[in-house]
Amino acid sequence: MLIGQYSVGKTSFIRYLLGRDFPGQRIGPEPTTDRFTVLINGPEERVIPGNALSVHPDLPFRGLERFGVSFLSRFEGSQMPSSVLRSVTLVDTPGILSGEKQRVNRGYDFNKVTGWFAERADLILVLFDAHKLDISDELKGAIDSLKGNEDKIRCVLNKADQIDRQQLMRVYGALLWSLGKTMSSPEVARVYVGSFWQEPLKSMDNSELFEMEEQDLMKDLAILPRQSAVRKINELVKRIRKVKTLAYVIAHLKQQMPTLMGKEKKQNKLIADLPNVFRTVLKKYSLAPGDFPDITSFSSKLRETKFAEFNTLSQKQIDALDEVLNKDIPALMEELPSERDSPETLRAKMGAAGAVRGANNIPIPQTAAKFGKKDQHESNPFGPSQDNTSQYWALQESADRLAGSFEALGPEGGFLSTTKARNVLVKTGLEKDQLRQIWNLSDLDRDGLFDLDEYVVAMFLCDAVIQKGRPIPAELPATVIPPSKRHLVRK
Repeated sequence: MLIGQYSVGKTSFIRYLLGRDFPGQRIGPEPTTDRFTVLINGPEERVIPGNALSVHPDLPFRGLERFGVSFLSRFEGSQMPSSVLRSVTLVDTPGILSGEKQRVNRGYDFNKVTGWFAERADLILVLFDAHKLDISDELKGAIDSLKGNEDKIRCVLNKADQIDRQQLMRVYGALLWSLGKTMSSPEVARVYVGSFWQEPLKSMDNSELFEMEEQDLMKDLAILPRQSAVRKINELVKRIRKVKTLAYVIAHLKQQMPTLMGKEKKQNKLIADLPNVFRTVLKKYSLAPGDFPDITSFSSKLRETKFAEFNTLSQKQIDALDEVLNKDIPALMEELPSERDSPETLRAKMGAAGAVRGANNIPIPQTAAKFGKKDQHESNPFGPSQDNTSQYWALQESADRLAGSFEALGPEGGFLSTTKARNVLVKTGLEKDQLRQIWNLSDLDRDGLFDLDEYVVAMFLCDAVIQKGRPIPAELPATVIPPSKRHLVRK
């Protein structure tokens, strides 16, 4: 999810990440994005109205119905075929306005809607404009609505290429100072600095810094799909701990109520003395202070209830929650992939495709030209020298020529499935034993899939056998191995 004041570059950032425009896109210096837009993958480009999204059985937006028709009319889905959106769902939010426009003119509670999305998001990007650093009361309120999700928040100082090095240092320091007063977390917020759109930098003074910052941010985005399951388990643990704490608080309030007379008076007294109630429950059951609800909002909700009607505490249900925390959750964590797993174990846990794509789900934008540079293999118009063994690839021209045919085969996330790759090889007419040898030589990472480099190697070997009558080598020559795969080949 992306939030920030208007015209800080939220929509442009999404467009840069996708590498193209998306349905319903609105970009301009004025407040252009006037609605919450969810970007999802789909077979065709279309805009889905909010009312339809909120009742769609396969999408997780049913809970938004509580915010009413006024919100749903300002909520829409943007569907398009995208390799990025196969792995993540992006949420573009309206620019935060000032004064009464933010609170009244929208027709719904912006902060509550933002909080709803924040609870379900894996990552929250808060964007700031290098020219508009003022954190207004409205923006502060929106950041406050993210409370409890501080670990998901990353800040982005956008349009930083429009100021010089000295100004950038001052702006960065001022932003950290403002965030320190706004965010409740004692840790220093992670702030990515750069210019996150497709246009070249306006000033190259800090181009190296901006390139490194962009790479760090893209890495954060690329690992999201792998971390999503862990985050969901983390949210489940937080919810269980809060439910358990709430059960103890409710049980304590019910125990304090008189049997016959003075129930209303006692209830009002308990609500007024809620901080002491929390302290008593905390000490009695050895609970964590962070698991208790916010006193202000909890007090207002208690006034709408009758303590005498609360259910008594069920120790059986508390024990069931403890069993989930102590047994079920650890067992579930063991089922997730980890760095200690072997490739075989990873495939067993996720399947071959999942294990591979987990490492590189989000294609990082091609930014060499943006930073005033050329790609390494293009920096010399005649290509790298054969003496430069780390960069030279004998099949680079073939890769450029075969890129179109590779895309025509319909790779998913940059990979040809086992079936598609097999069909391509079978069409060459070679013997099964020959194809087996070619597959073993081409599938360098042993994942059962072909990326472009592996596809090029396979086509090269097939051509060598069919057109030139050469035997299939026992191992690939060093110059035929793609530079991106050389670390996989044992010397």
